[in-house]
Amino acid sequence: MTRLQTHDLSAGYLKAPVLADINIAFPDGLVTALIGPNGSGKSTLLKTLARILSPERGTVLLDGKAIHSQTSKAVARTMGLLPQGPLAPEGLTVRELVAQGRFPHQSLLSQWSTQDQAAVERAMQVADVTSFAERPVDSLSGGQRQRCWVAMALAQETDLILLDEPTTFLDLKVQVELMELLRSLAHDAGRTLVIVLHELSLAAAYADHLVMLKEGKVVCAGEPSKVFTSAWLKEVFDLDANILTDPATGRRVCVPYANPKSS
Repeated sequence: MTRLQTHDLSAGYLKAPVLADINIAFPDGLVTALIGPNGSGKSTLLKTLARILSPERGTVLLDGKAIHSQTSKAVARTMGLLPQGPLAPEGLTVRELVAQGRFPHQSLLSQWSTQDQAAVERAMQVADVTSFAERPVDSLSGGQRQRCWVAMALAQETDLILLDEPTTFLDLKVQVELMELLRSLAHDAGRTLVIVLHELSLAAAYADHLVMLKEGKVVCAGEPSKVFTSAWLKEVFDLDANILTDPATGRRVCVPYANPKSS
């Protein structure tokens, strides 16, 4: 049994179904990427995993217990969430933002402690934001800001982290740097990451486990070497593409092409 999994999960908005009968076990200590066309249900699934949306049917299990029966604070001590396009209040410094990650550990009887301070310092160091810790978040570049939000999630000191399109609007070099950081959190620190991604080759390169969704259902799931294929990309995305293997890294790369028959 993995720590995070779904059973016959269906969810949506205002009784409009988006997800139907989702059964996924997210491998512990690895990076899982959720990919699929726009409207396939990727972000809806992530929000349901994060307890933001309630399922219409089925359940999300966290450590064997229904996550929607647990309190928000209890879940936040176990699972961190980086939503899509987060915004920091104007003037908030990097250190102040990262410190927000300690909120789940605060209570009336347990205020800010040396343990909290140490967690913030460790998170900033891992995310490589210490050098601009006193600068306002809104003064930073897109890549720097995203690393600050990752640092905040790390300060929660959770074993599971969910991220919704963390590479959107970033330059390719910055995307790669961020994905290297996220993968190291799994492979070097044993954290479990679930990431919604649009960039197919980025997902294949950095994920240990791929889940392809289409029209609210899981079409296929598994290691990139097994499911990141021309046939599955055609089935899920209606994309004609060759899949190449980088001889230096062994990573799979998607090379789209125009199909004359479809013109």
